[in-house]
Amino acid sequence: MSDIAIKVENVSKLYRLGEVGTGTISQDLNRWFARVRGKEDPFARIGEANDRTSKGNSEFVWSLKDINFEVKKGEVLGIIGRNGAGKSTLLKILSKVTTPTTGNINVNGRIASLLEVGTGFHPELTGRENIFLNGAILGMTKTEIRSKFDEIVDFSGVERYIDTPVKRYSSGMYVRLAFAVSAFLEPEILIVDEVLAVGDAEFQKKCLGRMQDVSRNDGRTILFVSHSMPAVKNICTTGLLLKNGQISFAGTADETVDFYIANSLDVNTDTLTVITDAHRTYDLPRYIEFVSFEIVNPVESNMYAIQEDIELRVKLKGNSDRENFRISFSVNKMDESLAGVFFSKENLSIQKGEIKEVNIKVKNHQLAKGQYYFDFSVGTGDETIGTTEYDNVAKVMFFEIAYKDLAKQQMIALWPSAWGSTSFQNVEVY
Repeated sequence: MSDIAIKVENVSKLYRLGEVGTGTISQDLNRWFARVRGKEDPFARIGEANDRTSKGNSEFVWSLKDINFEVKKGEVLGIIGRNGAGKSTLLKILSKVTTPTTGNINVNGRIASLLEVGTGFHPELTGRENIFLNGAILGMTKTEIRSKFDEIVDFSGVERYIDTPVKRYSSGMYVRLAFAVSAFLEPEILIVDEVLAVGDAEFQKKCLGRMQDVSRNDGRTILFVSHSMPAVKNICTTGLLLKNGQISFAGTADETVDFYIANSLDVNTDTLTVITDAHRTYDLPRYIEFVSFEIVNPVESNMYAIQEDIELRVKLKGNSDRENFRISFSVNKMDESLAGVFFSKENLSIQKGEIKEVNIKVKNHQLAKGQYYFDFSVGTGDETIGTTEYDNVAKVMFFEIAYKDLAKQQMIALWPSAWGSTSFQNVEVY
């Protein structure tokens, strides 16, 4: 047990819908009487699974049901799942914000929780005063807090407002200071919910770097909930997937994210996609617009082998006369991480009302086994001077890289790390 930071055994949480509290006094007495006799909760047995997408017949619902897992010291556990899966409820139980209906939790070390913006902050106190207040709550002495004070303020980036009441802070400033306090006052276990989504990109990068640093160098344990799959893969060592209040999968961070993506996303595997406004991510002038995308000559369905070129047929419609436009696209993994970006060097032209077919061939792609999709843009410019976009579509043409040899079912090798962003040197447009 010495190397275990958190051990969760048969933890369940039951809620009564539409009620504040657990119900009536008679129900609480019945629960107590069943507990002293060593019996199950008589009302828990009629509870339903935590499926937010369907209407149930019971007023009781299991937010969590029979959760079991261990987290070792120095481990970074990523907890993922759809909204309403029970992630935040689990973190609140671990943080002792609420208690489980059944089960036991053993925690070895001090816990600092960052569950929502400004957790533990008093709005009338200044940033300086809240640092000392939070530090005291975490069990730190005044001397320890003073020794870390300058680092906390510097990391948070709110030095100018440190003596201002935090009720006047923006939500981003709240998060900056709250995370800095939790990260620098050295709790043995740090619990972080999706709050980092509130901060800007620069601060999110700092936070992720800080979590990696305290885990690897200081040996602290982190529980991290996020809907950013690249972030989970980047900083977490292990993963836990929750579905309807139960553990659906547990493994390494990469395995858990891949399982979630493969089993949770509604992937269109058709070889032809007709573009609608649902595919478009921005309100652009659309002097030229995408009409359709079609996969050409796959091995089967939308599947390719490593040796084969990836071919697409793109249809464009001209809504005005346009000269010297280009097509750009990115290849993305299903966890939304980028595999490569391409910009055409060929200048194309189109007339108003014309439907133009453009064939694209990606040669020697060296993509690893897995599922991918394309994002496409059309406009002027290139990778060096920027682009004026006419139309942009996202998550079109899902495809899969299967095996080096489909008949022999051999695994392919990973692509070189330097593949990254490149020009159309391996791409033909005609």
